[in-house]
Amino acid sequence: MTLAATAISVPIGILTAIYLVEYGRGGLARGVTFFVDVMTGIPSIVAGLFAFSLFTLLFGPAYRAGIMGATALAVLMTPVVIRSVEEMLRLVPNELREASYALGVTKARTIFKVVLRTAIGGIVTGVMLAIARVIGETAPLLLTIGIAADVNWNLLQGRMATLPVFAYRQYQQGGIGVDRAWGAALVLIVIVMVLNILARMISKYFAPKLER
Repeated sequence: MTLAATAISVPIGILTAIYLVEYGRGGLARGVTFFVDVMTGIPSIVAGLFAFSLFTLLFGPAYRAGIMGATALAVLMTPVVIRSVEEMLRLVPNELREASYALGVTKARTIFKVVLRTAIGGIVTGVMLAIARVIGETAPLLLTIGIAADVNWNLLQGRMATLPVFAYRQYQQGGIGVDRAWGAALVLIVIVMVLNILARMISKYFAPKLER
């Protein structure tokens, strides 16, 4: 589900950030910026309600599938990706763009060959931090896919088991379930920690090297 949410949110986030930094002018850009600001502050349960309503209207109230949870997580991820990519693109010196234009390179090619390559380290870091932000969400998953005891790899059909919901369910049951809930919480913390470490390593690897 997290992988599907990433596949949905990252292209939308990167393209939106490119529009805001490189093309955005006037009322439309201000409207997009305002909409992103609003999305950044929405509670996670609202993202779950949006995904639930969307798929209920499309497929009926009985439909439950992992794609519903992925859509809810993508709603939460997208503004984080937009903001992080936007900041990275603004850090790219204008001199690099002007040098590319002076060689006769088109603006679109300059963006994809020069600007994005220069900012790739920060973009990857922002994406991984966005993943870490949503990987522990429980409320939207409870609302969209509910509770499942079995592992289901089909994203388009049937409920799917997730670590956050598993921890919530086990804690509700009490007894040995509390220990299992703490175990699931530990696994989530380790996953988030690993993602943060990877983000730092990638950022350091792609950082500009100073020649002496």
